[in-house]
Amino acid sequence: MVAVAALCQVPGLTQAPITSTDAYRYVWDGRVQLSGHSPYARVPLDDSLAQLRDPVLFPGLSPSEKSGVTEQTPKNPVDDPRTRINRPFVPTIYPPVAQAYFTVVALFTPWSAGTLGLQIAAALLAIALAWLLAVQNPRWAALWGWSPIVAMEASNAAHVDVLAALLVTAAVILTARRPKLAAVLLGAAGSVKLLPLLLLPAFRGRRPIVAIGTFLASYVPHVLAVGTLVLGFLPGYLNQEGFDDGSSRSAILALLLPPEARQVAAAVLALALAALAFHRTRRDPIALTCCWLYGAALLIATPTYPWYGLPLIALAALARRPEWIAVPLASYLAYASFGHDTRQGLIYLAAAVIVVTAITIRHQLVAKSGLTTAPLPANTGERDETHRPRNLGRAR
Repeated sequence: MVAVAALCQVPGLTQAPITSTDAYRYVWDGRVQLSGHSPYARVPLDDSLAQLRDPVLFPGLSPSEKSGVTEQTPKNPVDDPRTRINRPFVPTIYPPVAQAYFTVVALFTPWSAGTLGLQIAAALLAIALAWLLAVQNPRWAALWGWSPIVAMEASNAAHVDVLAALLVTAAVILTARRPKLAAVLLGAAGSVKLLPLLLLPAFRGRRPIVAIGTFLASYVPHVLAVGTLVLGFLPGYLNQEGFDDGSSRSAILALLLPPEARQVAAAVLALALAALAFHRTRRDPIALTCCWLYGAALLIATPTYPWYGLPLIALAALARRPEWIAVPLASYLAYASFGHDTRQGLIYLAAAVIVVTAITIRHQLVAKSGLTTAPLPANTGERDETHRPRNLGRAR
């Protein structure tokens, strides 16, 4: 299973990133940090960083040319044809653990390789996660390892979400045996992309405190270096993406509600789901709770970026709930329908109907059989051996 998962990553390495230009920003952030500067304090077009330019990232701007941009230049989110880096007029949005990852990869990648170093690193992370899932159950691990979505967004687009998926999966698997380590991994995942922090209600007891502490601790060195600039363009990004007022988010709710009511409804739904996850986590396997909680969060927010669903694919494999793959698949259709709000809402609504239908059918089958679902390996800390031949009394 892992060998085929590795083969699935190979085609993506033969092409530059297709679905987005995020990888070019990753390359730049790592390079800036190696030079001793902070990507939270300086924008890519800042002339004080001109010595870091190369023809791969800046095909239209040489190190000797002036962009006319400094750190005092008013920030705006538009792109610039002189560089492949998106939003080159604003600082980075990526949290500290993601920045550490970019820096390590940049350390071993020559400038002429462009995004290839990050693509290889993402492919290796995807393969490592396939192995981690295969230890639990090799059949279900194929849901991640052989997924075309993973092949596209890991080895090709090099999205950092694959690192978040690995850390989230490891946290869920270790929560029974090493709860504190699991909480640290969850906090680290939140410091890669913020979305994994939505899983905190599933980690009961003191573990959320450890996770939040890990998340906050990762910011300390950057706060000491640049102070409040550590937020980078994150507040502006959330505003631009419509998370602050709900104007371009919550596409399903947008079919019925205006932006103001949409924002309130999304918040109420999120709190209700968090409370339900906190309540159910003692009964249900934590993998199952994390799966539906993460998936439901994506259905509420409806981001149009398919790579946001990478952790959900891993959790679906761990929880053995393949219906949730409908959500990242819907993201691709929504990504292609950008600007058509009603169409995006209907696409995500179709994904929600698929998920609800599958859950309903499963519950009905369980009720008719009089059986209950067996605990998942990730809930007990035990390795799944059900796929192995039984001991038929052979002498050892």
